[in-house]
Amino acid sequence: MNPLLSIDISYRAIRSNKVRSFLTTLGIIIGVAAVISLVSITGGAKKMIEGQLASLGANSLAVKSGKITKSGKTLLGGNVKPLTRKDVEAIRNLESVKYVSAISNTTANVVSGNRNVFTAVIGTGKDFIFINDWFPERGTFFNEIDVREAALVCVLGKTVKENLFGSQDPIGKNLRIGKYTYRVIGVMSPIGPTPSGKDQDDIVLLPYTSVQKRLVGTRSLDRITIFVDPSYDLALAQGQVEKVLRRQHGIKDEMEDDFSVRTQQTQINTIKNVSRILTVLLGSIASISLVVGGIGIMNIMLVSVGERTREIGIRLAVGAKEKNILVQFLIESVLLSLVGGAIGTAAGILISKLASAITGWPTQISVLSIIVAFLFSALVGIVFGIYPAKKAAALNPIEALRYE
Repeated sequence: MNPLLSIDISYRAIRSNKVRSFLTTLGIIIGVAAVISLVSITGGAKKMIEGQLASLGANSLAVKSGKITKSGKTLLGGNVKPLTRKDVEAIRNLESVKYVSAISNTTANVVSGNRNVFTAVIGTGKDFIFINDWFPERGTFFNEIDVREAALVCVLGKTVKENLFGSQDPIGKNLRIGKYTYRVIGVMSPIGPTPSGKDQDDIVLLPYTSVQKRLVGTRSLDRITIFVDPSYDLALAQGQVEKVLRRQHGIKDEMEDDFSVRTQQTQINTIKNVSRILTVLLGSIASISLVVGGIGIMNIMLVSVGERTREIGIRLAVGAKEKNILVQFLIESVLLSLVGGAIGTAAGILISKLASAITGWPTQISVLSIIVAFLFSALVGIVFGIYPAKKAAALNPIEALRYE
C-alpha cells in the first residue's frame, strides 16, 4: 500500500472522532508540555545564575572562614581563626590583587520618618562596586576614609529607597538603623531578583567597619571578595592569597587551612552540575506523563480495532496483506502521538513565556529538548501501538466479516 494513502486513511480515522482523539493525546500533550517548560525554565535559571557569577568576573576569588568539604559545606572548628580587617589589608598588599573588599552581613530594621523596612544590611569596602560591577545610580559610594572611620553613611538599594522615600530624592537625608542615624549618600542601580525570587535591590550598604562596630559587635568577617589583576594568572594569585592567609593565621606547614579560597568558575561548575542533575530529574518525572499517554493510546487503538473489525475483514478479503493492516494501525498510533507532541510543544513554549513574564526569570528554549520530545512521542506511538496493530493484522478475514 502507498505510504501516503496509509497516512491519509489514518488522518481521516483520527479526524472522524476529534474529541476522542484529543482525549487520547492528552497524556502526550501534558508530558511534552511539562518536559519543554521545565527544561526551559531550569535552563534559563542556570543561565541567569551563571551570568550573575560571571558579572563578578572570571578573575574573582572568594575567601571564607573554615574548610570546604567535597559536598560544598563549610566546616568550622574551635581552632578556626575568623577573617579580620588585617587579613583584608594583607591581601590588598599583594601585587596580583587589584581590588579587595570585606563583607559583613546582618539584617536590621531601617527607619525613615513614619516608614520602616526590615532588610539585609551588607557591610563592605570601597572596592565592592568594582568587584561586582555594580555602581550607584545616584549619589556616590563610600570611600576609604568612611571605612577607616566607620562613618555613619549608607547607600540604598532601589527597593529600600522606594519603600522609605518614594519619589523623593534621598541623597543627604537621614535614616535610623538600630540606635544609630545614618546619612544617605547614594542609591544603587537596580539589578532585579535572583532566580529564586530574592530581591537583590532590597538592601542597605554600609562601611563594613560600621556594621562590625555598631550592629554585630564583632571584628570577624563573613567573607572577603577579591578581584585579581587580569595580567596575573588566577591560579598563581589564588596561591599567593592562600600563602599570605596561612601566615596571617599562624598555620604551620603540616597543618590544614582554616579558610577556603574559591574561584567563581568553581561555583559556576557546581551550578552547572546541579542544574544538569535537576534537568534530568525533572525531565524524567515529566516523562511519566508520556508513558501514561502511551497507555491511553494503546487502549483507544484496541477499542478502534474492535470498532473497525468488519472494515479490517473486508480489506483482508479483497487482498490486503497482514503487514498492510499492521502498518496502517501503527501509522495511526504514531500520528496521534506526534499530534499530541506538536500541541504539547506549543503549550510548553507558551507556559515558559508566561512563567518568564510573571516571575521575571529568563527562559531558555532548547531546540534539543523539542527534538527529543518529538522523537520520544514517536517512540511512544510505536511502542504502544505495536500490540493493537498486531492484533488487527492477526484477525481472521472470515470471522472479521461475521463480526457484529
